[in-house]
Formats: sequence, C-alpha cells, structure tokens
Amino acid sequence: MIRINQIKLPIEHTAEELEAKIKKALKLTKGQDFSYEIVKQSIDARKKPALQMVYSVNVKVDSEASVLKKVDDNSIMSINVKEYALPAPQSPSSSLRPVIAGAGPAGLFCAYALVCAGLHPLVLERGKCVTERTKDVASFWERGVLNTSSNVQFGEGGAGTFSDGKLNTLVKDPLGRNRFVLETFVKFGAPRRILYENKPHIGTDVLADVILRMRQYMEEKGAEFRFESCMTDYRTEKNTVTAVEINHSEWVSTSFLVLAIGHSARDTFRMLHEKGGLSMSAKAFAVGLRVEHPQRMINLQQYGELYADKLPAAPYKVTANLKNGRGVYSFCMCPGGYVVNASSEEHRLAVNGMSYSGRDAKNANSAIIVSVTPDDLPGDDALSGMRFQEMLEERAFSLGEGKIPQQLFGDYCRNQASTSYGAFSSETKGARVLCNLRGLFPAELESSFIEGMHAFDRIIPGYGREDAILSGVESRTSSPVRIARDENFVSPVEGIYPCGEGAGYAGGIMSAAMDGLKVAEAIIKRS
Repeated sequence: MIRINQIKLPIEHTAEELEAKIKKALKLTKGQDFSYEIVKQSIDARKKPALQMVYSVNVKVDSEASVLKKVDDNSIMSINVKEYALPAPQSPSSSLRPVIAGAGPAGLFCAYALVCAGLHPLVLERGKCVTERTKDVASFWERGVLNTSSNVQFGEGGAGTFSDGKLNTLVKDPLGRNRFVLETFVKFGAPRRILYENKPHIGTDVLADVILRMRQYMEEKGAEFRFESCMTDYRTEKNTVTAVEINHSEWVSTSFLVLAIGHSARDTFRMLHEKGGLSMSAKAFAVGLRVEHPQRMINLQQYGELYADKLPAAPYKVTANLKNGRGVYSFCMCPGGYVVNASSEEHRLAVNGMSYSGRDAKNANSAIIVSVTPDDLPGDDALSGMRFQEMLEERAFSLGEGKIPQQLFGDYCRNQASTSYGAFSSETKGARVLCNLRGLFPAELESSFIEGMHAFDRIIPGYGREDAILSGVESRTSSPVRIARDENFVSPVEGIYPCGEGAGYAGGIMSAAMDGLKVAEAIIKRS
C-alpha cells in the first residue's frame, strides 16, 4: 500500500481532480490502473481567501515497488495498514458471563468486543433504552420534569449521546482500535465520511440510531441488556469478585465485573468508596462556563468572507496558560449547536453542549474551562473533587432557580446582572434566565476565566465581545475520580475492571470506546 500525504486542492474540486493529483504524484502512465481510499480530509484555512482541501490517501497499484522508485517525495511512502484484531478466547465456557455496569461508549464497545469473541455479556444500565431516554430528556427540557435515572447523563449511550457526537481523539493508536470504533459506527449506520474527516462527528440524532442498532445486533448474538438496572453492590471471596447486586434487590453471579459507570455516577462512587477494597483517588479536572457566539462570526474568522456561507459550520479550539499556573481552554466545542441543561440530580444544575448532525443552529458554543487544583477542593479524600462539582451545581441551580443561569460576558466582567441579550440570543435546550454568575466560582477561577476569554479574543477577534453569552455551570468535563487498575486493567479486587471515563481513563466518546476494547481484550485473554 502506498500512502500519499498533503495532496492539496481548491475547496471546490471534483473527484476527477483528486484522481489526477494522485496519478501525477505517483507518475503513473496513461491506462495504469489504481484504486485509492481517503484516510484523512481537512481544510487548510491559513491563507485566506485561498482555502485548500488537504488529503491523505492510501493507493493500491500494481508493481508498487517500481512505482515508488520513480518518485522522490517525502510525502509518499510504502505503508502496512494495521487492522485491529481481538485475541482468541482461551476457554469460553470456563467462566461465568461478564457483567458490564454502564452502557456508555466504554461499556458498549467492551460488550461488542466480547460478543465478537463469542462471549455473552450482561450489560446493566441504570437509565432507560435510548428511545425511552430521548423522551425523558425532551420532557425535562420542555417541562422541567427530571428523571434522575434517565436524562442527559444516564441511559443507553451514556453522556455522549446528547452532545455533538464528536469522534476525534488524541489517544495514540498503533493497534487500530480507533479505526475499528469508527468502522463499527459506520457498520451500524453512521456516514462513511467519519472514516476520513479530520474532526469527525455524527450528531446526537444520528448517534442515537447507531447505538440502538448496535445494541440490537449484540442482543441477536447472545448479549443481554437490562435497563433501569443499577449496580448497587458486589460480593467477593478471597478478594475475588463473585456476584453483583442490582437495584438493591437481586444478585447475579460473575467472574468479571467491568466498571464502565461514567463520570456522573456519584452514588456508585460513594458506594465503592465506602465499601473499600478498590483504590480510589481524586483526579484532576476542570470547570467553567459554556460560551455562545453567532456561528457566522466563527465562520468568518475561520474561513473568511468567501467561504463563510459555503462550508460546514466551523469549529475552533483555543487554549491559554496563565501566569498563575492555571490552564484555560475550550472543551466540547459545538458548531451550530445548543447549550443544554444536562442535570441529573435534584437541586443541582449542570450544562453541556449539543449539536445535531446538520450543525445548523444559529450559534456556536463551547465550554471555556479552568483547571482545578487540589487547593480548590473541599478536603483531600478520593471524593473531594466530586463534592466540589456538587457545590458548584447547587449554586448554579440556586442562581437560576432551576433554569440555566446566563449572563453576558461584559456584565460578567463588571460583576452586574444581565437584563437582556445583545445582538443575538441564546440557543438552548431547557429553560434559561439572565442573572449574575459572579460568585459561582472561587475568585481565582473567575479571574482566570476572564483572563482566558481576553486571551482568546486575540486569537479569534470578537471572541471576548461584550454580548457573548455565558451559561453555568460546566462541571461534568471529566470524572473527578480515578479507580486504580494494573497493567492488566484489573483493580486490587480480582475480576473487577475499572473502565472508561468514569474510572478516570478516558475523555470523550472515542477514548472511552477504545478503553472498552482494551478491557474486553484483557477479559477475552482470561476467558
């Protein structure tokens, strides 16, 4: 296989023009057959208005060695494509079926890999199936009726289901797990473009359907999914897991328990901490506010006037390291999206961002978050970060009286309540109210947020505009807890496998799914 990198074409080009570029790069003669696959596609907008589409492609051609001899270009090379492969089970009938607590990306892909290896896992999910969960979320946004077990955080698909469906990750992937996850999404209905887009996404509307089909396939192959079924305890003998309790009322025997519980399973964190046996610690995370701007403003800054209305809604990424040692950065940026009430507990309020597949809402939004240090936390035990999140969410709930509390950035800087929007209004899912968000965070976090916003205004002119809309509180950026595991992914209790974002080993759909695969591989090897 030949890889060609850095093929550049005008934004508006044809497939024939791309093929012509490939032929020219490889110096192929007329009639010399070849086939190609796009492995990466991105937009280079550094030299406005002359934007370019940049490709990397894999090419199959006869007499590959002779073709490579004719070219002298560092962007062209011979490669071996690594295909992901699961290990073979050693003795599939020797163990009780694995139990997976949580049906988010980590739990789903752990289950999927086990099914592919011929095992029949039991997946427990405290929330409802994705179809019923979607109804509960809509009811909450429209009428304020919160189901604490079925909401933006809990239910089939995990917290990522009601987000932008982002499928990019910075995790290094020499074994091909990333590609396997993307190919699995495509297998169950995601568009093929996610296999090569630089920052792939599928949107919450498409992702929900993909998850449903994925689960139905696993059920046909022998997996069992039990919704409204929360893991509430576990038993051990000789420091080895033997059974799992469901809803405080039923015990299921198992030799393998996967803790794919997600970053918001606070009651489970408490149960595990109080029970002892596992090694748990507070983990670094960040908190902040979700910030809205007109999407066209972002398009103009990223693409320029010529392409602002011709290309898909533009994303961005900004980061700043402050003199006080804190980092401030964008997180979960949603082009053409909505700010959503992502609460999962009574009298506590958290927000997130969400986009549908079309990314066609009027505003861009992103969490702008500030790193949290141990000095910010109430205590130094494993759950101190979780309690800090809870405190912020209680303040946010109080500020908005249950509605999403919002403020314009200029008013935030002046420490005065906002009474009306500026040149644009907010795009939200869930009721909202204007107020004064100052006092929500400790003073140093507030000053760091303001300094970060001004720094980003120098990167994206207009980012710190007076009428940028702030919504609080973005507190569920990642798990505040890490559950220790060894090089074989096993906790100090034999047979228990901490997994994914909730256990502190992932951040986002892709990295969580890949971690689920890693844990499944470890279980398969021991089955």
